[in-house]
Amino acid sequence: MGDLKLYNTRTRALERFVPLRDDEVRIYVCGLTPSAQAHLGHARSFLFFDLLRRLLSHLGYRVTYVQNVTDIDDRSINRARETGEDWYAIVSGYYADFKASMRRLGVMEPDAEPYATKYIPEIQAMIRALVERGFAYAVDDGIYYRVSSFPRYGKLSNRNIDELQAGARIEVDEHKQDPLDFALWKFAKPGEPKWAFDPYGDGRPGWHIECSAMSHALLDPEGRGFDIHGGGADLIFPHHENEIAQSEPLMAHPPMANVWLHGGLLNFDGRKMSKSLGNFEPLADLLERHDPQAIRLTFLTTGYSKVMNFTDESIASANATLERLKRTYRRLAAVDAREPQREACMLLPKIEAALCEDMNTSVALAELLQWSPEATPEARSEFERALWLLGIEPGAAWLEAPQVMLPADLAERLRAEFSGEIAFDGESAEEALQRVIAHRAEARARKDWAASDRLRDALARCGITIKDSKDGTQWTVAG
Repeated sequence: MGDLKLYNTRTRALERFVPLRDDEVRIYVCGLTPSAQAHLGHARSFLFFDLLRRLLSHLGYRVTYVQNVTDIDDRSINRARETGEDWYAIVSGYYADFKASMRRLGVMEPDAEPYATKYIPEIQAMIRALVERGFAYAVDDGIYYRVSSFPRYGKLSNRNIDELQAGARIEVDEHKQDPLDFALWKFAKPGEPKWAFDPYGDGRPGWHIECSAMSHALLDPEGRGFDIHGGGADLIFPHHENEIAQSEPLMAHPPMANVWLHGGLLNFDGRKMSKSLGNFEPLADLLERHDPQAIRLTFLTTGYSKVMNFTDESIASANATLERLKRTYRRLAAVDAREPQREACMLLPKIEAALCEDMNTSVALAELLQWSPEATPEARSEFERALWLLGIEPGAAWLEAPQVMLPADLAERLRAEFSGEIAFDGESAEEALQRVIAHRAEARARKDWAASDRLRDALARCGITIKDSKDGTQWTVAG
């Protein structure tokens, strides 16, 4: 297995990854709260963890990947109250759109996809244990976690608890004892969805306790920790900090997760995505405007933990990169599979080495783009495996050369440019172009490089750019 190194938010260090259980890796990633439309920032986070999952599988690990659904929260309830819609219909509709977008982006299905409302008994059992051990208390409006009972609070986010208390406040409708305390269970208000919880009272869970209970139930029932917990950088505080505070007092052997991984935030045209700023576009709409694989390639150009700016220029560059990959794939796919096998092509080890350095996707992508092997069956296999590792999966359409519209007057331009040198006989524009390319090939065969260059420059004046390689000459319309 490769020597994978990852930046661990918990220790604030780049560390060699060692699974807690031999060759098994258990991952929990905070999923979507589908009370609104998913956006490109969500896509960036889940695309990164999809890439990590692919790498770990490639390295030979048995991966269990859990990604939850927060299907009950204040926003969906408030929206239902405002619109008269059923709160779960709101959640279900937004989540169905998100799942369709993930499929279009090539994101693999989670091994488990727990919904918070399906884990109410597990959530209540954890809350009950926290109350019994003095880490939580019940008041008039709900059950709260007592932050002062957990000395390590603030360690993940590297925050000072005194400074946090100075900046915190208690809302007018909250009855908690300390401004930093947070809700584990919210007692039901009229018209809200609720679940019975004896002896405390009907209500619904708080956000943070859901992830603690679901990760414990699915990945760590023994309380000895699991391998990787992930999410966006905006979840470090308070969500992930609160998860640790809830989980570790009930564990046999903390920490809750050995490695905490956080993806960087995404700006859209230089600004944080916001409806008020007018730069928010639903992910589903964006996927109608852009090739999903080009979006995936866009994210590969920037390190996962860095803030990234998504612009029209970045997606245009990714589209050009995608076309380069398609051309390479067509060239490799054209080889006869019955040809004798040759030596290994050594592309995958280079990509693996880049990804093992804290998921350095920009170097991995550069290795893929600069690779220009001889067309052999094993080269095609190597290329396909490398594409899969990066989450780019070629379909049947990749084998079809793009239809390029030649200028309507190209045949006339070529006849005028090459009059007296090449005999034309009423050919179509493409036939005339191929006649010029064949004439130039003859000059190259004679090693008449001056004639070859002159013909190339003449074609450029006619709006045609050509490129020579060991597999022949390719042309494209300039620009």
